[in-house]
Amino acid sequence: MKRTITLLLTLGILAAAPIVAVAQLTDEMRRDGWVSIFDGRTLEGWKSNETYEGFKVENGAIVGFGGRNHLYYMGEAYRNFELKIDVKINNDGNSGVYVKSQWQEAAWPTTGFELQVNSSHGDPQKSGTLYNIVKIYEAPHKDDEWFTYHIICSGNELTVSVNGKRLYTYVDQRAGGRQQGDQASRITEQTKRISQSGHIALQQHHQGSIVEFKNIFVKKLPD
Repeated sequence: MKRTITLLLTLGILAAAPIVAVAQLTDEMRRDGWVSIFDGRTLEGWKSNETYEGFKVENGAIVGFGGRNHLYYMGEAYRNFELKIDVKINNDGNSGVYVKSQWQEAAWPTTGFELQVNSSHGDPQKSGTLYNIVKIYEAPHKDDEWFTYHIICSGNELTVSVNGKRLYTYVDQRAGGRQQGDQASRITEQTKRISQSGHIALQQHHQGSIVEFKNIFVKKLPD
């Protein structure tokens, strides 16, 4: 079985797009099928996987604070989709945006994929990283600076862009059981992750880390 990572660092570079106002979709985005999953005022539709408070809404953004916590969007599970989200992290902060994750009580998510949020924390994997799969060692933004993730999950491909610049497409050729013979039944956990439906989740990593999320927009793609 073979895994291919196609890096598009020099191809398909897109111009940086302006940030959309808090919780507002443009008419063009609506026509194109985008919806907002955060209303800019409350955590309606979202659920924390820890028993203590760790997320709040301030100034139109979801703010993560305190110890480890993960906030899942429970309104829907997505298989093929696009996600756009604006993120800001403080100095020595660490966080992540999860896709295709299954709900679980407490602990670090064990399913789905994490898109790292980290500009200066000691973890060498910085923002843009598909955690432990495609590693980015130089952050594409500064501390306390808003940046935009654009994540596309389609079939066995996961494409990551930051601030309108496409970084890479991760391709897992095993997804969907395409292998022949005995290999067809050897579906690994990695294959399950990329082929399954799952929730979008936001991470609060540790005490002292303060992360903010706003403008959380999703567009479904054909299965």
